[in-house]
Amino acid sequence: MAIIKLSASERRRLSVFITCLVLALVAWVFATLSGKYNFTVKQTLVFKNAPQRRAFKALQPDTVEATMQGTGWEMVFSRMSMTNRPLTIDLHTLEHSNFIALNTQVAQINRKLDLDHKIIAFDPDTLYFDFTNRMVKKIRVEPVLKLQYQPQYANSDKIVVNPAYVTVNGPGNVIEKITSWKTDTLKMDHVNDHIKTTLPLQRAKEGNISVYPKTVRLFVPVEEFTEKTLKIPVRLINNPHYKNVKYFPQQITITFTTPLSHYTEVDEDFFEATADFSLWQQGYSVLPVNIIRMPAYCRIVKMQPRNVDFLVGK
Repeated sequence: MAIIKLSASERRRLSVFITCLVLALVAWVFATLSGKYNFTVKQTLVFKNAPQRRAFKALQPDTVEATMQGTGWEMVFSRMSMTNRPLTIDLHTLEHSNFIALNTQVAQINRKLDLDHKIIAFDPDTLYFDFTNRMVKKIRVEPVLKLQYQPQYANSDKIVVNPAYVTVNGPGNVIEKITSWKTDTLKMDHVNDHIKTTLPLQRAKEGNISVYPKTVRLFVPVEEFTEKTLKIPVRLINNPHYKNVKYFPQQITITFTTPLSHYTEVDEDFFEATADFSLWQQGYSVLPVNIIRMPAYCRIVKMQPRNVDFLVGK
């Protein structure tokens, strides 16, 4: 490869040329970015002062293209300066109108944003709304839990949510379909004690629905569990026509887990086991045993035997 050899004076002249070229380029960039330009930025809308006597639903997405006027520098950095800064739209005129003209709120929005560059127009420039009857309804709170317990620990009683119901306000055709309102997800690992916390409710997906209150208090009772074994009697049911039926065994042995706090009090009276004799007419040669009553905090680990034999006398 040929190598161009330059003298010291030629290298100095080349260095001066490159420096001048870079300075000229920088000056051109500064001059260009210092000019005024119109540029567009996609903006998310949030609403305030919603009408109290009318339920509404926006007929377009909650984003618009905002046309802004500013220098080239402001255009370059506009995405960063507008990040996570939704535009607040005032809906008070919906009390007597079915649309909002965004361009009538430009001055108000610019004052709140307090930016060097200003919004001059929106696309679309008008928001249209569909109105229905407003409905207020009490809705059950559904806690969303992802709990991992330490070995031998578990939920030991009913989970308490306070308040158990929230008030939801919005369009009747939407509210009437809602049967519960979920909380944000509570995720915890290695749980070995009671949980007392405050959980926010999930935000409404529609801007025309309000929920009160916004948070609930949650109590999850957690205890250490241990195993216990009892003998309980089996009761024969559905024997309307055959009085002389012998079945055996008449007791079964169950092994179950129970919280330590209930260990001494739980006895055979807390459980009820049955065998359904009507299954004989369906061809069963033995009758399965079912536990039809037991404390909610207990969990069956083992049951022996799981079936009873029977003899039908004439």
